Amino acid sequence: MMRSAFVESVVVSVTFSLCWAMVGRGAPAVEGQDFVERARRIHAETIGVDSHIDTLQRVLNGKENISRRTGRGHVDLPRLRDAGMRAPFFALYVPTYYKGSEAVRRTLQLRDAMQSLLDAHPDQIELALSASDVERIAKTGKIAAVLTIESGHAIADNLAVLRMYHLLGVRSMTLTHFRNTNWADSSTDKPEHNGLTDFGREVVREMNRIGMIVDISHVSDKTFYDTLAVTSKPVIASHSSCRALTDVPRNMTDDMIKALGKNGGVIGINFGAGFLSQKEVEAARRNFAARAAVDPGLTGRALDEFATKDYLDTYSMMKPNLATIRDAVAHIDHVVKLVGVDHVGIGSDWDGISSVPAGLEDVSQMPLLTAALLERGYSEQDAKKILTGNFLRVMRQVIGR
Repeated sequence: MMRSAFVESVVVSVTFSLCWAMVGRGAPAVEGQDFVERARRIHAETIGVDSHIDTLQRVLNGKENISRRTGRGHVDLPRLRDAGMRAPFFALYVPTYYKGSEAVRRTLQLRDAMQSLLDAHPDQIELALSASDVERIAKTGKIAAVLTIESGHAIADNLAVLRMYHLLGVRSMTLTHFRNTNWADSSTDKPEHNGLTDFGREVVREMNRIGMIVDISHVSDKTFYDTLAVTSKPVIASHSSCRALTDVPRNMTDDMIKALGKNGGVIGINFGAGFLSQKEVEAARRNFAARAAVDPGLTGRALDEFATKDYLDTYSMMKPNLATIRDAVAHIDHVVKLVGVDHVGIGSDWDGISSVPAGLEDVSQMPLLTAALLERGYSEQDAKKILTGNFLRVMRQVIGR
């Protein structure tokens, strides 16, 4: 496959940076070049799973055609292909100020936006319902789109709605977002339920039964442990990082990561600067509080118009930050030291974060992360587990194929 001039320029820039770093330590410059070339080969050979991107928000709110290189945001289909990240989980994210049937309506709008993309570009992207589908679709050179719902309030407290989402192709759901649902506490809200309610436990059991992955990113610590006590299958933290390194409630403690490992689950490292660097913590906490407080008190078209403006105002401009690609590597490394390489993956949160690490400004730079892992001493097999194998394993265990 021909690589774009943009991607080639990124690779050249990164190669120079890595080589310079090696020379600075007295190592031969060719060693840095080797890391980049090996990373490029790994990304060409593997599928590349990202367990959480918010790019459908740009499709619905910004009316963007992501089938071509947009020059905006973090992701489009050409950049996914160039980076070798061929199996993204597209989030159907509905802000928590959509309530009840309004949240269901907005979820269906996002699913319709996804369908429009699938229908318009069948040569570039196809819906994946299982790990086998991911592998089959990726072999054709297309993007294998996995659908996930971000926040259980989108089911409007109704298991029938959950089942209908599954029939529409949704294969994962986070239990909460910035606010509590009526049946589960969030990490960024005042506890109401002491974790999961009885209905929340029913939700987890039903997700297990129908083959939908339970995602515990955003939930409170108590909700997390309640979920592990109920689930019969592995769970994921689709876009979280390590609280020991960056002390925000959205990140997981070491004990939580160890429990997730025992469950057989996977944590996808979030690339938001506020998740990766302690220097960004105060800004991240202010942002979480501000986002959770938004409540326009609107319905219907007026609410949709508010949501569109809210997203575009929040995420159209990238903010400067102090986090770097090395911070992302440090979080991956921390998980590996705690529970091994089988329980960590990539959950970038692209297009749902407004401050990204230097060196990981968009998906096209993903091979840089792999090069940095190789430089750190990870084997190519380890890198492929982090990029692909771990999340595909959970998909097989939960979905069944």
